[in-house]
Amino acid sequence: MIGASICRGTGATEPWPNPDQEATQGQVEFLYAYAPERIPGGPLTGGMWRYRELLPIADGEILYPMPIGGTPLLAPPALRRETGLAHLYLKDETRGPTGSNKDRATALVLERALRSGIKTVSCASTGNVATSLAVGAAAAGLQAVVFVPEEVNPAKLRLMLLAGARVLKVREGYAAAFRISREAAKAFGWLDRNTGVNPATLEAKKTVAFEIWEQLGRRMPDVVVAPIGDGPTLSALAKGFRELVLCGVASRVPRIIGVQAEGCQPVKRILDEDSPLEPIVPDTLADGIAVGAPVSASMVVREVRESGGSVLALPDEAFLEAIGVLAQRAGVLAEPAGAAAFAGLLRATSLGLVAREETVVALVTGTGLKTPDFLRPVLGAHTIGADLSEVEQALR
Repeated sequence: MIGASICRGTGATEPWPNPDQEATQGQVEFLYAYAPERIPGGPLTGGMWRYRELLPIADGEILYPMPIGGTPLLAPPALRRETGLAHLYLKDETRGPTGSNKDRATALVLERALRSGIKTVSCASTGNVATSLAVGAAAAGLQAVVFVPEEVNPAKLRLMLLAGARVLKVREGYAAAFRISREAAKAFGWLDRNTGVNPATLEAKKTVAFEIWEQLGRRMPDVVVAPIGDGPTLSALAKGFRELVLCGVASRVPRIIGVQAEGCQPVKRILDEDSPLEPIVPDTLADGIAVGAPVSASMVVREVRESGGSVLALPDEAFLEAIGVLAQRAGVLAEPAGAAAFAGLLRATSLGLVAREETVVALVTGTGLKTPDFLRPVLGAHTIGADLSEVEQALR
């Protein structure tokens, strides 16, 4: 219920802080009157809206038309055998409308637009957020304006355009796209969906933590591994787990391990060098985590430290190898950034940061169907005649 939530850091009392207050997710946070009854019981139905008692939305019918959340927690037996992790789970966020965890944040922001009569919603994105907003806005009958780097992934660009978004490619890259998108939203009266600016995006993404806990039989995992781009995916997970503790239904927050690319590791440098954020120019094929100046870096650092976790940086080749393993051993098709958490889990296990008997969850945040160039099959196809002897020979 909306009346139970407040905002911390800006002095705002309205349930939806105005992004034009120059608030970041490190400064504004929704708080609630935490209690066990805030957590729903019964069957796992209703998707993300199941947790509306801990979301900043008023009572009433949900207007957003697409199903959101309720993604599966997979326990692939072949993957468990290959990794030696008997209690490994994959939280498969590729099952959303556009195949990424960004769909949750899009849904909550567009729900606000539908309730308030706002017709245009904007964002900056390296690809997945823009695709999510384009498709979500089309379903809701709204207009999306998205700002992307000029070198945006062509497949994702086609999806944005196909869904009718107004797409503006920014020559100077993602950081400049983010800045000009904020200026444009303020100047033209659009609703700013930017992750790291609109605090509702964090609230939506935290529902992943609620689902993991329920899907594990209302138990906390020992470790959760997540990729780090702008940072809210990881910080939202931590907030969700922490709210379960505050509601009195869990006793602890799991260790949280973040994963970056070797060619883009600003958060890892903060932790390793105990220094302020220094923006860098990303050099990685994992566009979903190619963010050289993460907006929520300070929150990520706080959450990792408080949970007793860590941040790892891996080469792009590790992400590509993880894509193949996930496809062959779990039937999950991931993009490079989507496979980053699993790749990071393998590294964390080899470093002794994760014990093989622990319950560990790796997020798969984006589908490989939008990035087919990175799918590298191990096996080749055989051309045969329609004869069983040729089938037998080919299989041999």
